Amino acid sequence: MTEKTWSSNYGTVHYWISRRDNPDAVCIVFLHGLTADHTLFDRQIDYFVRAYTVLVWDAPAHGKSRPYAHFSYAHAADVLRDILHTEHIERCILVGQSMGGYVIQVLLKRYPQLAQAFIGIDTCPFGMSYYSNSDLWWVEQMESMCRLFPEAVLRESIARSCTRTVYAYRNMHTALSQYSKDELCRLLGAGYRQFARELCDIHIPCPVLLLVGEHDRTGKVRQYNFAWHTREGYPLHLIRRAAHNSNADNSTQCNRLIDAFVQNL
Repeated sequence: MTEKTWSSNYGTVHYWISRRDNPDAVCIVFLHGLTADHTLFDRQIDYFVRAYTVLVWDAPAHGKSRPYAHFSYAHAADVLRDILHTEHIERCILVGQSMGGYVIQVLLKRYPQLAQAFIGIDTCPFGMSYYSNSDLWWVEQMESMCRLFPEAVLRESIARSCTRTVYAYRNMHTALSQYSKDELCRLLGAGYRQFARELCDIHIPCPVLLLVGEHDRTGKVRQYNFAWHTREGYPLHLIRRAAHNSNADNSTQCNRLIDAFVQNL
């Protein structure tokens, strides 16, 4: 993977790309969740880089893409649009884990022509009717609730709650270790707060696949995915022996499902 950067008035975003010699190779873009970084997809990179052009990033305000001012999903979508344009990628498969799925849905609303397909991994739907006022109120309290925890306990609880395997836990804990407690709390607050504030109804103009860990206990992610599946008819697969970071917990099943979906487009 070749590391590159994209700079704007808000900050510099780091991304990594591996291109196939075939200029017609399908491009798959993997976008990680809140407080993680591009290494969340290491096992997807190893699998898909053999046949596809693969792009990952440290999202704005995450990992190496810090400092970054005024985090929002709209800004992130615009940065991704600019990166794809710079790389001469006209259409791609967009894979988003958790927060990565929010970036993709905002991108689909703003730049629908870029998407060949959308794969959501332990993410949640945009759409006002999915969420109660109580749901959105609690989301707005995330930063203040996180500040109640001692620093080490906060990192440990996040890493433990979203993983089931030793590999996935270590991967997430390493990503979390990049942030001071204050930075981590502010990032969690911004990520959840902006979800509530940017939430809107959207039309997804491309094929969709939903993957969710059978042991995902992060908020109501499983509940929202079943509602999404029921309402829109999108195929939904439970990832065995996996929690919220299901692509890290069970990369074998995730990779197989993603690959089959892409090949059948």
